Amino acid sequence: MSALDLSLREQAAEIAAGDCDPADLLDETLARIEQRNPALNAVVETFPEHSREMLAAAPNGPLHGVPIVIKDEWPLPWRAQRFGAAELLEPTTPGESGPYRALRDAGAVIVGVGNMHELGAGSTGNVSVYGPARNPWNTERCPGGSSSGPASAVAGRLVAGAVGADGLGSIRFPAAYCGLTGLKPTFDRSAMDGHHMAPVTTLIVSGPLCADAADCRLLGSALHGEELAAGDASGLRIGVVRDVVSEDVTADVREACDAAIETLRAETGGEVQEISLPDLELSALAAILIINAESLNGTTPQQFNHLHPDISPLNRGVMKYRLLLPAAAIVQAQRVRTLMRRRLAALFEEVDVIAWPTIPAPAPPLESPVVEIPSGIHSADQANVRGAALANLTGIPAISAPVGFSGEGLPIALQLQAAWGRDELLLDAAEVLERGNERRWVESRPPLAEAEPTEV
Repeated sequence: MSALDLSLREQAAEIAAGDCDPADLLDETLARIEQRNPALNAVVETFPEHSREMLAAAPNGPLHGVPIVIKDEWPLPWRAQRFGAAELLEPTTPGESGPYRALRDAGAVIVGVGNMHELGAGSTGNVSVYGPARNPWNTERCPGGSSSGPASAVAGRLVAGAVGADGLGSIRFPAAYCGLTGLKPTFDRSAMDGHHMAPVTTLIVSGPLCADAADCRLLGSALHGEELAAGDASGLRIGVVRDVVSEDVTADVREACDAAIETLRAETGGEVQEISLPDLELSALAAILIINAESLNGTTPQQFNHLHPDISPLNRGVMKYRLLLPAAAIVQAQRVRTLMRRRLAALFEEVDVIAWPTIPAPAPPLESPVVEIPSGIHSADQANVRGAALANLTGIPAISAPVGFSGEGLPIALQLQAAWGRDELLLDAAEVLERGNERRWVESRPPLAEAEPTEV
């Protein structure tokens, strides 16, 4: 087996033991990107010389010599971020972003930049100045967004780990669509310096996308700047909300997620409680209002009259719509945030995690990103945000873990959410879930990723 087909932690261990030459691994990674990426459009730029320079200077950290893809949302010393867009309202410049420094200090090698949904404004990944990223399980399907390229790169085994960003679900959606594990950390716990919204955002976080929870723990520790130590999830109290987020989903999704919740209960010796969490719809609306208001930082009406013609019509409209947001609506959104934080604080006295499907339906077609669920046909964006926005609005951590496949062979995922600062518990629970299903889902690979490894 090629070292590139090993897990993130196995790559790191083999390099540390001297059983794998990191220079060879880097060359193999670049060769595989060249081989597989045309079918995926997951990686929009590589820079072999800069990657080799990173490797030459890499300290003996926990990720020494391990290749990583980073989302097109942070600057690198040799490249400015583009956000998957033809142009940004504010100019960007190369620089040492927080995620870059975290990876560098852990000894990792940034091997490429991952594609993303244009301006981060979508859950599907089907719109980008680079062209759409594609799902390795079916390249005519959406890989999820906005961290579309990082997820596609890991699922296609171009790399074993990637850094994404999550403002309204943008790590969890692509993790779910591509059959990966994705952690949305507690707000302000992971590296964010250099992100153009870092000074103003109250929702966006960086986070890991990997094949399984242990790899997310390793990469997430680098991004957090501290070890996400393994703990004990015994006696886990699991809260289940019987609302649209768990009921208005496809039959395949409901069946897989219900089975996963039961597996988690049985493996931890815990219990499942039905809980009430009113106003979930309001929490999604509040998060959308806040992130749109925060996106106005530093912009002027004049800038919106000179948008680049290659920015998609939808985003052109959304950007101008932000100017019409009434201040009273933002104030109300902040009140909803306070209300939901108080409710969650009380709820997490009764349960340890909240569980519901990450996505209501598997990955839709790139050409028509709509889903059919019991309530009707909806855009994927409209349906997805209902179950994802709460974690961003309130700042709590959340994780998406693969739990099955649809009848069409597309991944299905369960989302777990925990109290503020309990990122480690979510990783513990995800690892228990993996053991309970004998790692069936985390070790499944799309046909594209089962191709013969590249020789160097």
